Amino acid sequence: MFFKMIKATKKWLTTKISSGLLIPFMIWFIINFVSLFDANNSQITSFFSDISTKIIFSLFIVLAFTFYTLTISEVFEDYISNPKIKNAANRFLVLFSIIITLILILFLIKT
Repeated sequence: MFFKMIKATKKWLTTKISSGLLIPFMIWFIINFVSLFDANNSQITSFFSDISTKIIFSLFIVLAFTFYTLTISEVFEDYISNPKIKNAANRFLVLFSIIITLILILFLIKT
């Protein structure tokens, strides 16, 4: 017998998991951002050319936009009463997040 979760529970659980996973990625990002703060263009390009950096940063972007989408979606749920506008806003938010995430990862792959 499988446990069946309601949509709100799945959303809550995904938000909590993504926020927990973001902590080590954020620490990694802050440490590297501080170390690259005074770097020149070639040092930054060299840093982002490393395959492990590309993978870690791509995962960071995906997790960050997943968390962003879920949390902004909750704001829409709480403050937009018209269901058509709420659905349109949520769909636009998801589309925006997917497009921006893909663009950022494609730019990262090109370096």
